[in-house]
Amino acid sequence: MNPTDLKYSEEHEWVRPEEGDEAVVGITDYAQEQLGDVVYVLLPSEEEQLEQGKKLGEVESVKSVSDIFSPVSGEVIAVNEALSDRPELVNEDPYGKGWIARLRLSDPGQLDGLLSAQQYEEMLAQEG
Repeated sequence: MNPTDLKYSEEHEWVRPEEGDEAVVGITDYAQEQLGDVVYVLLPSEEEQLEQGKKLGEVESVKSVSDIFSPVSGEVIAVNEALSDRPELVNEDPYGKGWIARLRLSDPGQLDGLLSAQQYEEMLAQEG
């Protein structure tokens, strides 16, 4: 089951809204499962301005390289430096220690357009 306190994109990213206008972004358990063993994560740069639906970074696995798309627009205020040394955290704990970036949202209203955990589960069931 996917955590119910998160919002999800159709591209298999998650967003955890936090205090104020901040949010944490990562890839879903489903995404990491499809990728296989993650060997490298290309993180965005701090202070980078991200646009909703545009490339945020990349995840490289033993199977392939996949783009990560930003589910919301905002400024990168922190990246998960731990992934530089331990990219496998994305596999081990995609909703916790495997987070990708923390953003300051430029339009918090975009969260309303993302999927709930239930809607995301329904989308996965239709894809499966």
